[in-house]
Amino acid sequence: MAIARFGRQAKRPHGLCVKMTAVAILGLCFIFVWSMFSSTSSSVVSQRETFDDIAEPVSTNTRPSNSGTQSNKKQVENHESSKEGKKVKVESDLDRRDEKKANGSVALVAEKHKSGKKDEKEVAKEKKENDGPKQSEAEDSQKDKEEQEEEEVIDGEEGLDIEGEDNGDKEGDSDLVESVDQESEEKLDDGSGESRKRGRKRKINGPLFDPKAHYTWKLCSTRSKHNYMPCIDMESGTAKLQSYRHTERSCPRTSLMCLVPLPHDGYGTPVRWPESKLKILHKNVAHPKLAAFVKKHSWVVESGEYLTFPQNQSEFKGGVLHYLESIEEMVPDIEWGKNIRVVLDIGCTDSSFSASLLDKEVLTLSLGLKDDLVDVAQVALERGLPAVVSPLGTRRLPFPSAVFDAIHCGGCGLSWHSNGGKLLLEMNRILRPSGYFILSTKHENIEEEEAMTKLTASICWNILAHKTDDISEVGVKIYQKPESNDIYKLRRNKNPPLCKENEIPDAAWYVPIKTCLHTIPSSIEQHGTEWPEEWPKRLETYPDWLNDKEKLIADTNHWKAIVDKSYLTGVGIDWSNIRNVMDMKAIYGGFAAALSQQKVWVMSVVPVHAPDTLPFIYERGLVGIYHDWCESFGTYPRSYDLLHADHLFSRLKNRCKQPASIVVEMDRILRPGGWTIIRDKVEILDPLEGILRSLHWEIRMTYAQDKEGIICAQKTLWRP
Repeated sequence: MAIARFGRQAKRPHGLCVKMTAVAILGLCFIFVWSMFSSTSSSVVSQRETFDDIAEPVSTNTRPSNSGTQSNKKQVENHESSKEGKKVKVESDLDRRDEKKANGSVALVAEKHKSGKKDEKEVAKEKKENDGPKQSEAEDSQKDKEEQEEEEVIDGEEGLDIEGEDNGDKEGDSDLVESVDQESEEKLDDGSGESRKRGRKRKINGPLFDPKAHYTWKLCSTRSKHNYMPCIDMESGTAKLQSYRHTERSCPRTSLMCLVPLPHDGYGTPVRWPESKLKILHKNVAHPKLAAFVKKHSWVVESGEYLTFPQNQSEFKGGVLHYLESIEEMVPDIEWGKNIRVVLDIGCTDSSFSASLLDKEVLTLSLGLKDDLVDVAQVALERGLPAVVSPLGTRRLPFPSAVFDAIHCGGCGLSWHSNGGKLLLEMNRILRPSGYFILSTKHENIEEEEAMTKLTASICWNILAHKTDDISEVGVKIYQKPESNDIYKLRRNKNPPLCKENEIPDAAWYVPIKTCLHTIPSSIEQHGTEWPEEWPKRLETYPDWLNDKEKLIADTNHWKAIVDKSYLTGVGIDWSNIRNVMDMKAIYGGFAAALSQQKVWVMSVVPVHAPDTLPFIYERGLVGIYHDWCESFGTYPRSYDLLHADHLFSRLKNRCKQPASIVVEMDRILRPGGWTIIRDKVEILDPLEGILRSLHWEIRMTYAQDKEGIICAQKTLWRP
């Protein structure tokens, strides 16, 4: 009756107002009903704690339209405020897991995951809205299985058979990587009982590089010009800076998307190894301060267009060979090339030290410090000697703990006792138990010597020898790190204190130096408990602390087959021109081990987001470093002859804001005429080949099989 009466009133002259009121009431009712259903769906989304059961949003072979993508993004943004509290909690949990997996990396690294995490939340909401809030356990199990299979493909070599490579090895490598991931998740713990294995981040299988992008390049305009190192050199577009280099590693806010120019006088073909030990082209490393440095030192001489290095000449009078022999006489337990294989040379003040040790089968990694404005580390790299550039101040060096057999400081000019002895505590962290710290100085300061004696006593280092050589006029002290924790208990003064149990000694990426002593590894599950076998036996010896030796053997055989049957003969590389090699994503160092009989050295890079296998690489007598490829590497431009990237880009999906900057970094550190070998998915290699062509690199070979492929390319002299 009420509705009929309402209809009759609507027919009257003043019924227009009644009509409008009716429409408004019906509209409010519709909005109320819609909001009730909307809030129910939203609450389901906001309560999601993990992303394990989310299927891939888009197939790799399907490209969604832009309009659909924008629509979904808007829906997520509208609901952002209602779930902000829960979102913060989820991001925090994911950040903690990333920090532990990234070898203890701090907020700077965690921030680089935010874009990937946001995408995962968008996918979660889309999936909930499309499929409803309920999923069966069978569906979850199937999706987890698909995720594991996808990860196996990412790191494996399935289906890619080049020049007679063994498919059996490739399957073993796939299983190997999956096992390493699982072991890493089980071992690493944040110390509070919260295991990282609470949930696994879901990767989004979208294109890493935009296939429609067009790249135009320009030269970098920096103060360092042709020697620019983005995370080391200090640049400012406003004021004139007093210092040229950061006191700590500090990268630009935006990724490097410009090309470093060639030296002023051009770049010549590097001198081949082993002749490069004796001479290099001066113009390739030209620097005003280097010219002044050469005039003051005898171990490097300018000779026409070359810089020459007279044999047995060094900073030490009597020659470097006499210096090395005197060390062995002072401590007979030091046998170069046998029990002493991996050495860190602080400061890189005299690369003849590294060159002479190389003749004795000792692999010496020279650490060029940030205040090395003479660029002596660049000279070492041009000679074909291992070197890396890193500040040494308040943060840890990018190396694991207990890996170097010996550390050498020959007039490196560091005040080891200052700032609470932090720098020496960092040397204690990376030095192997029973390892040797060799300190040589020409002019001893009494106050510094007393402070050093007090500091070394406080950390229980034993002074094995102290002698001033009559010929070289150099005072040499040789210290030894303790081999067990028993001596720490006998200290009267507990300063510095022992580190807490939850302090991870291998955490090194953007981690501050701790003013505490890490305990000596004592259990069989820890690396560093026993001294490795003598070289070269240690290369093929697998320690007890490594859980699955079969995986490691499979990795070794896998890369040996690829190197012998493909890389050395089938890709067109003249290996007589190859000396400095980088493996951009090393696992167990199998690639470096496979090249051990060649006249090359390999820098094995373990990405900070990957399982931590770097300690074992050192255990084999090889060298490596932690690094995040979303940032610039700590070396000079034109440092390497060959870059090897095995499924690196697949692993970096949604991690870097500008993935193309990784290719720009490869262009920076690779020499003109240098080579790169990239193995990855075809969907990644296709647009990547376009980027390389835009850089005027010559594509020497491409091969694809079963969605896996390989690109072999050579850098040219082209600059925009």
